Amino acid sequence: MEDNRGNDREEIFSKRVKAGKRTYFFDVKSTRSNDYYLTITESKRKLKDDGFVFEKHKIFLYKEDFGKFLEALQDAVDHVKNDLMSDFDFSQFDKEESETEFDDELKWD
Repeated sequence: MEDNRGNDREEIFSKRVKAGKRTYFFDVKSTRSNDYYLTITESKRKLKDDGFVFEKHKIFLYKEDFGKFLEALQDAVDHVKNDLMSDFDFSQFDKEESETEFDDELKWD
């Protein structure tokens, strides 16, 4: 078991996005020097023995990288939508926020 004592930071904002067997958590946290960073966590439920376990992967994103990260993500999404799958109708995945499952109370660290 991982020991996270001393590594916890104050959480400022949290958003959960359910996506099939995966859940994504977007958490804004503060540093000791009152700076902010974003953690993006993918949690995937997997069957193990007689129950389930959650496999988690986490990315720490710092303010100086926000713009570069967003630009690269948008470029990658645009490439898939416009170059690789231009005939596919992605609008079927567009939902109103009220239809999307969000739960700001649950989070994974």
